[in-house]
Amino acid sequence: MLGNLSELSLMLLEGLGGSLYMTFAATFFAYVLGLPLGVLMVVTSPSSIMPAKKTHAALGWVINIGRSIPFIILMVALIPFTRFIVGKGTGPTAAIVPLVVAAAPFVARMVETSLEELDPGVVEAARTMGATNWQIIWKVFLPESIPSLIRGGSITTITLIGYSAMAGAIGAGGLGDIAIRFGYYRYQDDVMICTIVVLVILVQVIQSIFNLVAKKIDKRSKTD
Repeated sequence: MLGNLSELSLMLLEGLGGSLYMTFAATFFAYVLGLPLGVLMVVTSPSSIMPAKKTHAALGWVINIGRSIPFIILMVALIPFTRFIVGKGTGPTAAIVPLVVAAAPFVARMVETSLEELDPGVVEAARTMGATNWQIIWKVFLPESIPSLIRGGSITTITLIGYSAMAGAIGAGGLGDIAIRFGYYRYQDDVMICTIVVLVILVQVIQSIFNLVAKKIDKRSKTD
């Protein structure tokens, strides 16, 4: 058992900070990579505004391969690359590298799904008004898909919380590290339970925030 409640609270607070740092940093960089990939997947499809069959197929293969590798295996396999990028193979900052690599293909598929939900009539209307392909991407595809993209962002963020907990198993820090070191190796059930409760609350808060933001900016919900 830990010495007292304040010691447990301090440890959980520190772990929460590490998990939030890994999750939100990885989410940001995953969208930096995944958003363009998802947009390219949509605009290069045979029926879209910039059809390119070979490019579309190649991007699909890259995304599918990235999504097929289990995170725990990917994390270990990327340790040399992680050391090259950040100078070390363990710790919260090091964990961001495999988290981004794992999440970027997932984000690309989420973005692709969001953009494909767009009414084709909106794109045709933009074409009729003389919009270029880039104008359609920046002023039609992305703005019209923002509510769906935000909801997809909640799924990505929550998924990365789970991944960051797994990363704690090999020294990434955060709540996962606390659960492994104290709850598993030292058989301290109170720490394990508290860690799970914090993670559940964190997921619920993040989901509620994303849902609220998406609802606020969704034009369809305003007209209902």
